[in-house]
Amino acid sequence: MAGSDWSCSPSTMHEWESPDYEPWLPVSEKSNPLTRDIDRASVRCMVRMLQACDAQMFQQGTGGDTYQRLMSQQVVETLMEVAKRVELIVKDPRDSLVVLSGCGTSGRMAFLLATGFNKALRELNQSPVYSYIIAGGDRALLSSQEAPEDDPKLGMLSLKKVCVGKKRVLFIGISCGLSAPFVAGQLDYCLQHPEVYTPVLVGFNPAHQARDEPIPGCAFTFRSVVQRMGELVKSQKAFLINPAVGPEAISGSSRMKGGSATKILLEVVLSASHHAAFTDTPVTYAGIEQHMRAYEETLAVTYGQEEGISALLEAAGQSLRCGRRVCYLGWGSLAVLGLIDASECDPTFGAAFEDIRGFISGGYRELNNNEGPLCSLGPNFCIAHEDFLGVVLPSLDDRDTVILIYTHSDDVSQVVELARRVREKTSNLHAVYHQVDGDAAAAVQQNDINKLCFSSLKITWPSPASVSSLRMQWELSTKLVLNAVSTGAHVLKGKIYHNYMVDVQVTNSKLYTRAICLLQKLSGCPESEYCEEAILRAIYRVDTLTVDIIHSDLTTHTLTAKTRTMVVPMALVFLLTGLSLAEAESYLKQQPIVREALEACRQ
Repeated sequence: MAGSDWSCSPSTMHEWESPDYEPWLPVSEKSNPLTRDIDRASVRCMVRMLQACDAQMFQQGTGGDTYQRLMSQQVVETLMEVAKRVELIVKDPRDSLVVLSGCGTSGRMAFLLATGFNKALRELNQSPVYSYIIAGGDRALLSSQEAPEDDPKLGMLSLKKVCVGKKRVLFIGISCGLSAPFVAGQLDYCLQHPEVYTPVLVGFNPAHQARDEPIPGCAFTFRSVVQRMGELVKSQKAFLINPAVGPEAISGSSRMKGGSATKILLEVVLSASHHAAFTDTPVTYAGIEQHMRAYEETLAVTYGQEEGISALLEAAGQSLRCGRRVCYLGWGSLAVLGLIDASECDPTFGAAFEDIRGFISGGYRELNNNEGPLCSLGPNFCIAHEDFLGVVLPSLDDRDTVILIYTHSDDVSQVVELARRVREKTSNLHAVYHQVDGDAAAAVQQNDINKLCFSSLKITWPSPASVSSLRMQWELSTKLVLNAVSTGAHVLKGKIYHNYMVDVQVTNSKLYTRAICLLQKLSGCPESEYCEEAILRAIYRVDTLTVDIIHSDLTTHTLTAKTRTMVVPMALVFLLTGLSLAEAESYLKQQPIVREALEACRQ
């Protein structure tokens, strides 16, 4: 499948829908047949694989109705009903609130949507009605904060705090795998207080695949919460929005399709509600469907830039492979997507925070997060362009990759000035920018930037029906590009084995379970207890597990794992070879490219 001639057949596209395909895993955790050999693919081939995976979001089912899909009638009708609930709050915001909440990528999407739509309301001189919650607080917007995801009480308390004094709350909980205890705690609280809260759950597994493992200190599981919500769906006292969008390109990496589909679904809902509220026209099925199709076109326009995306991916991969860094320098909401993409590389690929970093013009003033500036928390929370210029730029050279991210509506003179400063230190400068077809003034200014950049990825859009809809397309397009760049760069660095994240951090219950399943698959050892033992040996760096380790709880294991690297690769070496701890560590130090180390193990 490797090489520039890669293509996908219809049978491969739908293979994951078969009941016989990895039946022990929920859809969001399955491996995608399209990317089985992404770790051996050429750069252009890699981009085509990612395009095919993203296209699965909009594919119809195979006719057997195995799963709901993004465009299924039931999904569209549910989006309509939720939009009508939002419309009521937008029209009459007194004592009312729409809360969006999630963990990791889901929480970052909640932040992006809540702040973006509040800004739109303020521009219309309307009261803001949206609030966001992210597990771990605002520091989780910029760095991995996995442990709070496992705390349902923390989720419930954070929801109560946000909703003090409110009499009507539409709560939208986002959990791509229907698995986060933090969100389960919030949904359970909503169900206990139906006089105030209407819960909405967004995720990408069918209800019966919701996580059913016990949550410490709770009488409920995520699945039992979903089942209780399901009983209220017919009376519209709760809503489930859970289409299947197919397995992720990199197994379990919900920052990709999970994040994109979350953005699409909730932007459709909130845009429809605003349109209805301010034009006095009803939310319609056709309107929802048309907006969804516009996002499908966004995918086509974005991946029409295959050559430009490939160039960026190649440059970023070369930088990471030689131990250097990738920097995103952005403006406005596109810069926020750069910050988000960079923050996700640590937990996903076991990357250091310096490997890929994002910076935003205006810093925290532009970010507009609840807790304000976080710079006092450390260097990885310094996100302004001034921070880049003062701390990062002096140490850059041609081995580093810098990517400018902006639109024709930003202050392009600022972009030119920053590009000149960067160009003095490195020629490895690239631009990703969006413009509207026929904008001659933007084209003139862009010429100055093109002369300074090694490559420029220009994405041109037709004149929009509205400025807000164009901004949303720019955002999704930018997310797709940056996800492709950072994912592909880590593939080139050797962090992926087939299409599995073998160097994933094991820092919460979801990732702990994922690691055990991954070991079962890659080692050929079906006994989960042996795989868990290998994981614990790698976490605690011991050859023999002590009684204290064996009887420690999951929280202790994941907290200890937070300080460890190469946990899953080391556990896999234990299982495949029987080597001691010292021997396994030496083995992996000699061959840090995970795929090559594991291939050698198998010989």
